[in-house]
Amino acid sequence: MAVLVWVMLDHTQAAPLGADRAELRRKNLTEVKTANQEILSNYGWVDQGKGIARIPITEAMKIVEREWQDPKAARAKLLAREDKASAVAPAAPNPYE
Repeated sequence: MAVLVWVMLDHTQAAPLGADRAELRRKNLTEVKTANQEILSNYGWVDQGKGIARIPITEAMKIVEREWQDPKAARAKLLAREDKASAVAPAAPNPYE
């Protein structure tokens, strides 16, 4: 039984991280953080066809703070935007009907 456990542990252990692998992971993390920072700090389109845009996070926080002064109206706007964003495109008409 001990031999079986030893064999299983030996085959399931991950290879140790080498310096080259650690450097690659560090580089990838830096790239991801840079891309995320650019997305969070700039304007851009999420879905131009539906009219959904991306705005900087600081600007979004100001808008949310201003809109939620009236929670009832803000909730209605939020639900309307969610319906618009998740709307399914209508099916193409069937030419045989």
